[in-house]
Amino acid sequence: MAKKRPQTKAGKAGQAQVTSGEIPVVGAREPCPCGSGRRYKACHGRAAAHAVTELVQRPFEGLPGECDWVALRELVPAATVPLTLKGGLPEGVPSVTLATVLPMAWPALRRDDGSVLLALQNDSTSGDLARDLADTLQRALETEPGSPVPARRVPAEGPRLQDLLDADAPFAPEVHSGFEFWIPQTDGADPEVAASLERANAAAIPTVRLTGVDSAYWCETPDKNHLRWVMPYPEEKLLDALARLQAGEGTSLSADTRLVGSFRAHGLMVPVWDLPTSMTAEECEKPAAAFAERLAGALASDAPLTAEERRARGGLTNRQVTLS
Repeated sequence: MAKKRPQTKAGKAGQAQVTSGEIPVVGAREPCPCGSGRRYKACHGRAAAHAVTELVQRPFEGLPGECDWVALRELVPAATVPLTLKGGLPEGVPSVTLATVLPMAWPALRRDDGSVLLALQNDSTSGDLARDLADTLQRALETEPGSPVPARRVPAEGPRLQDLLDADAPFAPEVHSGFEFWIPQTDGADPEVAASLERANAAAIPTVRLTGVDSAYWCETPDKNHLRWVMPYPEEKLLDALARLQAGEGTSLSADTRLVGSFRAHGLMVPVWDLPTSMTAEECEKPAAAFAERLAGALASDAPLTAEERRARGGLTNRQVTLS
């Protein structure tokens, strides 16, 4: 085995060390910029690696509309939401809008008029999606108009969305049938953006947000339609309530509908119903409202589950899929 070369306090010969505050983020296997001679992941990259493994389970907790944040991140193809910043908008930024996705998977875009579009459906690098989005938003506010914001590895420390957004402002998603909101004026659009728009529109699943209940989204697929409903209740409590309904009044919304399972996404549970292909979003409104009332009654019960309810709960648990 080769012997390790002795190290001086200054690191490798000829390399001067820098202070921790000056050390940039580099690749995990690259030499650490501090000059220690060790790889970044074994030196100053440890904190960043720890931040990645320490995944924040509910990154949108504390934001208004947490359930809709989850839905727009995981379930909805095309939607936008106006965002309100604490302290108001900087000079030269007329608006900030959250978007599900942007062309070429840009994390954000500063438009020619200075307005900002922030994309929600991008990878997280820090383990905390709210921190990643806050970093992108801050950079977008300072980017030259007419420019996309590139992706980057986000530092382990920094503000989160909860630090930047007004917690008292409403969160009102607008679901779109396509991605035309990318290009306010289609005339003269960049050919690459136009091609990305065409591909995205072709792949988008028709989706509608219900108006009578919170955070429930109807979608149309070739074989059957679905209702996907992001719920804010603790998972164990919600599973108990659904089990009570499954064994009693039933979890179906109406004839020919069926609760088929659920997703876990960003710390919340998302029950999913199969619907007939003929059932529209409008026809889901009353059955969904009636189910919400039954669910509220079941959530209020603290009685131990019966044997039949425990079996129903086991079936519901076996049909869960974790998205994030």
